[in-house]
Amino acid sequence: MNVRKRIRIAAALALCGVLAAPVCGQAKKERPADAQPMSAGVTDTGVRVRDPFVLEHEGTYYMYGTGLQWDGYGCVFSEDLETWSDPVRVYSPEGACDGETDWWAPECHEYNGMFYLFATYRSAATGKRGVGIFRAADPLGPFEIITDGHATPKDRDAIDGTLYVDETGQPWMVYVGEWTSNEDGVGDMMAAKLSGDLTGFVSEPILLFRATDAGINGGNITDGPFLYKTKNGRLIMLWSNINDADGYYVKIAYSSNGRPDGKWRQQPGKLYKKTKTHADGGHGMLFTQPDGTLTLAIHSPNASTEENPTTAIFVPVDDIGDTLITREENNRFTRAFYRFYFRFMRMIGFFDGIRTFRFEPGKC
Repeated sequence: MNVRKRIRIAAALALCGVLAAPVCGQAKKERPADAQPMSAGVTDTGVRVRDPFVLEHEGTYYMYGTGLQWDGYGCVFSEDLETWSDPVRVYSPEGACDGETDWWAPECHEYNGMFYLFATYRSAATGKRGVGIFRAADPLGPFEIITDGHATPKDRDAIDGTLYVDETGQPWMVYVGEWTSNEDGVGDMMAAKLSGDLTGFVSEPILLFRATDAGINGGNITDGPFLYKTKNGRLIMLWSNINDADGYYVKIAYSSNGRPDGKWRQQPGKLYKKTKTHADGGHGMLFTQPDGTLTLAIHSPNASTEENPTTAIFVPVDDIGDTLITREENNRFTRAFYRFYFRFMRMIGFFDGIRTFRFEPGKC
């Protein structure tokens, strides 16, 4: 680490007022000998956190997530993705933020030379969960809220906001319309355009899809959206659901027009689910390791115990053109299946909106 970076990190630590682990205890713990085994190539970071989000900046990896601070938001950082710092408090509740609890799922995006946290909290004024946007000049903060409380509608529960900037430069927030605010108990996936300075919505939220659109054996929750453009220009969304058979899992949806406001369809199969070789896991996002490996970051297992605590897990994935598959499942049969699938979807006109034929694939 160069001298300039050491000074910057030390200053941020001092300004944030923390040099040790948070009130929730040590973030990192050795993996128990009797814990469920990991698949080949999968890395258990040992960092005890939910909803991990990894940002790389100037050779340092910053990981944010739920539980690194219980009163505000926290972060750990590493230069090699193996040795992680003690948690750093990057935001303490103050000012325009009336948060009182449920400090969930902070994710940090670099945008126009600044750093922005999209993060969930419960408002003391409304009693609702929602997503606020916070800004800082450094990944370690200190962050200040720039939205007028929740950016999401203040009369409904909303969580897990993420930033996506489309090809025209228009920023969007994609977020979860939580099942707790819907009479039928089914979660929604929502999106709205943001102002250029990310201080609020400039369009009404639109419904992208519902949890039950996951198909057979789909659960009622929508969790953890993350958008990604594949090598072939396909806009896909990672998101999480839960059922008895697969546990907490990561699924992929894709847009008909390559934009958030397109028609969204659920891809058959699951990107990550419980198997004989690993526990369940979800709330995924993607980052690139120093060797160029595209990597899925999730928390696993979803139900934490002292014997098998929930930690951040890194899973190598491959971009095969139209979609992603885990490296463990990257074989000629899986690749051939998805080549056929997307050729069929193009043939029936899904991607240009010419036809409205409804195709409901079975389980992969």
